[in-house]
Amino acid sequence: MTKVKFYPLGNADSCLIQTGAGKYFLFDYADMRNPDDIDDKRINLAEKFKEDIDWPKRKEIDVLAFTHGDNDHVKKAAEMFWLDHAIKYQGDDRVKIKELWVPAALIVEEGSEDDTRVIRSEARYRFLQKSGIKVFARPGHLEKWLNDQGKSLSDYKHLIVDAGQCVPGLTLEGDGIEFFVHSPFAKRTDEGLLDRNDNCLVMQATIREGGRDSRFLITADSVSESWVDIVNSTRKHSNDHRLAWDLFKIPHHCSYLSMADEKGDHKTKPTPEFEWLLNQGNERAIMVSSSWPIPDTTKDQPPHVETYRRYEETADKLDAQLVVTMEHPKINNPKTVNILVDGAGVTLKHEVPSAVGVITTTKSPRVG
Repeated sequence: MTKVKFYPLGNADSCLIQTGAGKYFLFDYADMRNPDDIDDKRINLAEKFKEDIDWPKRKEIDVLAFTHGDNDHVKKAAEMFWLDHAIKYQGDDRVKIKELWVPAALIVEEGSEDDTRVIRSEARYRFLQKSGIKVFARPGHLEKWLNDQGKSLSDYKHLIVDAGQCVPGLTLEGDGIEFFVHSPFAKRTDEGLLDRNDNCLVMQATIREGGRDSRFLITADSVSESWVDIVNSTRKHSNDHRLAWDLFKIPHHCSYLSMADEKGDHKTKPTPEFEWLLNQGNERAIMVSSSWPIPDTTKDQPPHVETYRRYEETADKLDAQLVVTMEHPKINNPKTVNILVDGAGVTLKHEVPSAVGVITTTKSPRVG
C-alpha cells in the first residue's frame, strides 16, 4: 500500500509519498506555522514530517523535490535537511536527502534570498559534483550557465530530465512508481529571470499497487499558459493517458490563474485545454486544494471561490471527493490529508479521536 499525505499549511505546499516498497518522496517543504501565534491552525510541519518518516529510525528520504523556489514551497527547508554544500547545514538532527529534484530555475537564477538561496546553493553544488541530483529542463537551457562555470554540457546531460520523459532510475515493475515529466519549459521573463510558476515541476506519478495503476497529477503553482502548452504537447504526441488522474493536486492553491486568465463573476470558465484536463479525471477520484479555507465571497488572493465552484462541478460529475487542506477534517482543527493507494484505487482516510479510525473510500476505475 502507498500513502500520500498533504499537510495543512495555509497557501503553501508539502506532500509526502510513501510507497509500498518503502521509498519516500517529498514534494516541497514549507513550514509556514507561526509558533508564537496560538490561533495559527497550520500544522507543525517539522514535527509531523519527522513522525511520518519514522524518525529517528529513518534519517534519510529517497527524494526531495522542490517544484520551484517560492517561499511557500521552501520555507525552513534549510533548517530541516542535511545539505552537502556547507557544514552549517549538517547535524544529527537533520534529515538526509538521497536525491534532490529541482527545476532549472533553482540552478540558473540569481538574486534569490533566504531558504531559496540556500537550496539553490545546494542544487548547484550537487549538480557540479554530479551527485545526488536531477535537474528538470531542456538540456540546452543549462548550457550557458555551465559554460560560465567552465564546464561542458555533455558531461552533465545524464543529470538533466526534459519534459516528455519518465524520470530515469524508477520503474513500475521494480519500484511500484514512475514519474512522467510535463514541465518545466524553457521560458524567460523580460528581466532575464525564469518565471518560477511557468517553470515549476509538473509531473504525473503512476502508482502500481495490487496490479492496478493509479495516477496522481502533481501540479505545483502551474498557470493556465503552461497548461495550454502541456495539454497541447501531450495530445500532439498521443500521450493522453499521461494526463489521466485519480488524484489531482489542484494547482496554485485554487487560484483562477491556473484555470484561466479571468476569475469570472460567479464561476471561472477554464481555457479549452484546462477543461480537457479536468475531463481526464476518473470516477470517484480525489481532488485536493492545498489552501486556506474557501471564502464565501470573492477575494484578491487565492483560494478563489469562483474557481472552487468550477472544481466542484468536476467533482460532482465524477462523484469525486474535493478536499481543502485547511478545512480537513474541520476548519478549527485541520489535520494531514491521508490518502491510501492500493489495488482498489485511491482512498481518503478520515481519522476520528478513537482507538479505531473510520475510513471513507473513493475508488477509481482502472485506466488503460
